[in-house]
Amino acid sequence: MNTADQYLKAVYLAQRIEDGPASTGTLAEMLEVSPASVNEMIGKLESRGLLEHEKYKGARLTDEGLERAHDALQTYCIIERFLANVLEVEEFREEARALESVIDDTVAERLDTIIDRRGECPDCFDPETDCCAYLEPEAGGAG
Repeated sequence: MNTADQYLKAVYLAQRIEDGPASTGTLAEMLEVSPASVNEMIGKLESRGLLEHEKYKGARLTDEGLERAHDALQTYCIIERFLANVLEVEEFREEARALESVIDDTVAERLDTIIDRRGECPDCFDPETDCCAYLEPEAGGAG
């Protein structure tokens, strides 16, 4: 997953949180970058036809952008579930965020054969809690 895919995933989740176009401020907060960086990347993604941006309203994914965001979120979910349920990493969210930019599709597909991922993935991802709604971390020490 590259930086563009991380932005597309963030726009997808922000659209779900805000029930409409994703605002620059929300994206900057989610990605922990400056609003200027968000504006620059939004311009690049818009020129590639992956999203549409309307000043003062926000960004909305095109059909192609939505498909790529969906794939990026699914890869993130695979990593997150593998870390939480197979490796029992307590800080699985932080680790998943660090790994999502360096794991390619082949590795994600192989990890997917190890985990028990639900059929509705990634639609079951909860943007408010930043993880799958059905993820049950089995990390030791909980409880």
